[in-house]
Amino acid sequence: MNKIISFANQKGGVGKTTSAVNIAASLGVLGYKVLIVDLDPQGNATSGVGIAKKSLKSTSYELLTTEVPAADVILQTKYDNLSILPTTTTLARAEYELGDSKDGEYILKKKLDEVKANYDYIIIDCPPSLGMLTVNAMTASDGVVIPMQCEFFALEGLSQLMVTIGQIKAHYNKTLNVTGILVTMYNSRLLLSTQVIRELKKHYSDKLFETPISRNVKLSEAPGFGEPVYYFEKRSKGAAEYLNVAKELAERI
Repeated sequence: MNKIISFANQKGGVGKTTSAVNIAASLGVLGYKVLIVDLDPQGNATSGVGIAKKSLKSTSYELLTTEVPAADVILQTKYDNLSILPTTTTLARAEYELGDSKDGEYILKKKLDEVKANYDYIIIDCPPSLGMLTVNAMTASDGVVIPMQCEFFALEGLSQLMVTIGQIKAHYNKTLNVTGILVTMYNSRLLLSTQVIRELKKHYSDKLFETPISRNVKLSEAPGFGEPVYYFEKRSKGAAEYLNVAKELAERI
């Protein structure tokens, strides 16, 4: 198995980090050994699994810009089978430093190759941009999951992201594929939601995850407690939906 999956969307506020954290945690619940790589300088995946950023000695910034090995940065969380390679806002500086490095697009891949065999899945939470951090993530990945909000502007952004994934595949990672498109913030009572789903099925039917992620209060509350939603309220709709998506992801790759 040993698959690396990037969660990417250049548009912010689409549930990217929420999806990365909760799918990673759900895979852990299912018995898979999982590592989250927080590659978003906002560091929300780090805090979302209960890691205090002030206590961190090494982060993904040091991983990408120094000789520190991945094993020295990875932390075990208190959740089943779930580890994290954490980050802080200092990671933003890496965008420029990677651009100045020889073969800067491959640095994350080289570092993760050292630990890939230790995990069934490595989930990378990308920043909401298409810069060097995202290029590094996709160059290291076997596949990309695209979380997207259930609105028409998101469809335009999806087309742009597909072009970028194609370019990275052509230049840096010939085995890169889109693992799936995950609809978030879904409301079955809204006509807009059903229209967007219809358009996605028309153009990306083979990529669309069967389970959309609904708007859910518990999903919004859980990060404030540093908990994936399964551990915050396992009987919630959000927990059930992410568990279903995790099962589908495991079947796809």
